[in-house]
Amino acid sequence: MTTKIIMDTDPGIDDAAALTMAINNPALDLKLVTTVAGNVTVDKTTANALKIVHFFGKDIPVAAGAEQPLIKPFEDAARIHGESGMPGYDFGDDYGEPIKKTAVEALHDAIMAEDEVVLVPTGSYTNIALLFSEYPEVKSHIKQIVAMGGSFSGGNMTSAAEFNVFTDPDAAKIMYNAGVPIVTVGLDVTLKALLTADTIEKLGKLNKAGEMLHGLITHYNDGSDEGRPMHDVNTIFYLLHPEAFTTKDMWVDVQTDGPAIGATVGDVRAAYHDGKTNAKVCLDIDADYFNKWFLEEVGKIK
Repeated sequence: MTTKIIMDTDPGIDDAAALTMAINNPALDLKLVTTVAGNVTVDKTTANALKIVHFFGKDIPVAAGAEQPLIKPFEDAARIHGESGMPGYDFGDDYGEPIKKTAVEALHDAIMAEDEVVLVPTGSYTNIALLFSEYPEVKSHIKQIVAMGGSFSGGNMTSAAEFNVFTDPDAAKIMYNAGVPIVTVGLDVTLKALLTADTIEKLGKLNKAGEMLHGLITHYNDGSDEGRPMHDVNTIFYLLHPEAFTTKDMWVDVQTDGPAIGATVGDVRAAYHDGKTNAKVCLDIDADYFNKWFLEEVGKIK
């Protein structure tokens, strides 16, 4: 059986790689792509999502979403992903248009049409928060949320906050308090599962998809000599290979103001919240397996 998924995303180089994996793996049935402002503005993230879908010749609807966070002023990551969000490969100018529905409308309709769909947000969670606020009935149709974001060992925007949660902490708080099962795929694993220089070099020699990803990843202003993190790809890796992750169920709170705004705070001792949990948090990963899988997945793409 295939897993029905919807991706809410802000491409972004690592989002583009995650979309590539989701589009091309036969175990996943990608029903819809919605976009949000994050790595770059929403007009650019929407264009980038359309470019990836068109590159692979797929008929997957793309709907444009929130232009701004719920409350907090918008701050992009163009310094990491470039002004376009996806530099390093020429996708051309003929890549189609988004559907006329807004992201929230499209999410509602797609979720209500399915049973047990999995939401995969790899950008800020603004669209998800708006969806739950406007259409709470969708919650019972969602099997789980596998979300890239958060950190329990230090941030990449501030000492405490990871980018996706920092971008819209109020939306993150709504999502975590919605009562829908959540898997948190944060920096605790994504900064361990680095694509090595050897993997990146081999990638460009695999096929056309590998050439495209190699172009993007080599323009990615993140990482070090040890390798480059593909944060968002870890959500797809989790869906396909949860055995590669070490997880812990805990209650996750989100800080929405002050110097620690955007921090995800886990009740690691189960000392509060009457022993309840609201997330399965990924804390460790088989990084060697991730590199092996990444190359194998791209190598299979025709």
